[in-house]
Amino acid sequence: MKRRVSGLLARWYAQGHRDLPWRRTADPYSIWVSEIMLQQTRAAAVVPYYDRFLDRFPTVEALASASEPEVLALWSGLGYYSRARNLLRAARQIAGGAFQRQYDELRQLAGVGDYTAAAVASIAFGSPRAVLDGNVLRVVARMENDAGDVRSAKTRERFRAVAESWLDRRQPGAFNQALMELGATVCLPRRPLCIECPLRAQCQALQQGTVDQLPVKLGAVRPERIEAVLLLVRRGRRILLRQRPATERRMPGFWDLPAPENLPGARTGAAAGKFRHTITHHHYTFTVKTAHAPKRLPAGSRFRWLEPSQAGGIPLSTTARKALRLAGWL
Repeated sequence: MKRRVSGLLARWYAQGHRDLPWRRTADPYSIWVSEIMLQQTRAAAVVPYYDRFLDRFPTVEALASASEPEVLALWSGLGYYSRARNLLRAARQIAGGAFQRQYDELRQLAGVGDYTAAAVASIAFGSPRAVLDGNVLRVVARMENDAGDVRSAKTRERFRAVAESWLDRRQPGAFNQALMELGATVCLPRRPLCIECPLRAQCQALQQGTVDQLPVKLGAVRPERIEAVLLLVRRGRRILLRQRPATERRMPGFWDLPAPENLPGARTGAAAGKFRHTITHHHYTFTVKTAHAPKRLPAGSRFRWLEPSQAGGIPLSTTARKALRLAGWL
């Protein structure tokens, strides 16, 4: 069965798959950037950011010489901003030397965990390492009909051993991409396309009728719903923004619309609208209200009046972008 899986996957992948820009390059730097961006983010959302990022920083040396605000401004809207900060730190670790080729060397870079190191090592350098991301975990759970908790370290190690046993060691990069592609496009979390799956004859969950019950995730965090307000303060075409201080837990250094508690004395007016925003298990509903700034802005906070043409040059938070689009400013 082990050889059968790799052969079936290889033929299926060769017959057609998503045309993604990072699949058209052998450049380790470009592959690494894509893998960092793809962490917890859909491929379709990553593509425009990936293209803009590499246009601005075509080499690891170019990235290493950039400032953090420059990098964050290009990352703005993609979310999980610690990835961008770690990418910059890692570029500075690499710059001036050869790009790390081995799994263990890649693991020493800022922001590179087991999955990213295995993906870059296999795709860029042909290292025989199986990847284990959410898509792969789902495929393994169903193929093996394994109801182990995928949040458990023991289950993940067991699933990793299965993926390693399937691995085509002659073409590990192509195998890993095929396995992840299967999970992303066919072996879906809900309503999987089993009839289109090249592995359906080997899938034990399909044979046992348990596909919809797998994978198992115990102890999932319950979503928290939060209501919040953002203030839209205008001065002609300019908008008042506040920079989040380094001491704030969420998105330090980013520019956002002020909340009422950030701007005491502001006079609020009508609501301009509402939008939703999700960060992991926090589900926000933001109400955007027009407001007039107080005569004096609070001391100790950094505020800025921004023109529309300046929005691309600063790290603007996703919530600010959504609010400003709602108001017709962006």
